[in-house]
Amino acid sequence: MTTSTKDRNAAALAGNNGFSLISNEKLLQLYSTMVKCRGNSAADQVAAAVGVTIDLLPEDTVVALPGDFDFLQGHIRPHEKSGRRSSPAAQLKMSIGAAIENKEKKNGKIAVVFSSGDSGFPHEALIQAGAQQLPILFVCPTNLPAKPLLARKRIGVEQSAADVYGFPFIPVDGVDVVAVYRVATEAIAHARKGNGSTLIECKFDGSGAHDPITKMEDYLTRKGLFSAKVKRKVVARHTAGLDAAFETAAGINC
Repeated sequence: MTTSTKDRNAAALAGNNGFSLISNEKLLQLYSTMVKCRGNSAADQVAAAVGVTIDLLPEDTVVALPGDFDFLQGHIRPHEKSGRRSSPAAQLKMSIGAAIENKEKKNGKIAVVFSSGDSGFPHEALIQAGAQQLPILFVCPTNLPAKPLLARKRIGVEQSAADVYGFPFIPVDGVDVVAVYRVATEAIAHARKGNGSTLIECKFDGSGAHDPITKMEDYLTRKGLFSAKVKRKVVARHTAGLDAAFETAAGINC
């Protein structure tokens, strides 16, 4: 019996013990953070952004995050150092540079870079990350139906990205924050241990019919963790936070 590339990739990340359980507290934190980010400019990608980044350390590098997700305040985001957003190519170069520095220092820190749209990443950048076993996560959104996520002009369709670049390639439902979080948790641990990169492909159907927050509410309801009361508390907490932020800003501007 043959083993599919997808299964091999999942095994490479999960190891013999499989995925660890997610606590109820973490599930509610994932939901609460998505609600907080509901009004950002990339709401359809909120599950991907939150699921990948929620457990990062402040010293980790996050580049080209889709939308304005303010829950990441305090993280190193080098494209903001100049006061203006850099081009996708420059952002990718920054993330590679950060990953090289982290590897050289053996500090356990990682870089995470999101691609612009569903165009993926340059072949050369992925080759470099695989050859040097850089501690970096590549995250790419893909609207369905789509071609396999390959360096399409360089690689035959019979070859997977994992076979070519030498690191795990994991497709995941981009609107399922639990699925994204599971994959990202293993990929982050994989990188921190010095085992190299991972490419996470977050798939979307492109219709906008499947809302990540509603999907998570349904999931929490099935687990007995969600109710209208829980939702009111989450919304009220973030509304209070927004009000406090506006009051602070008003005071600064007076």
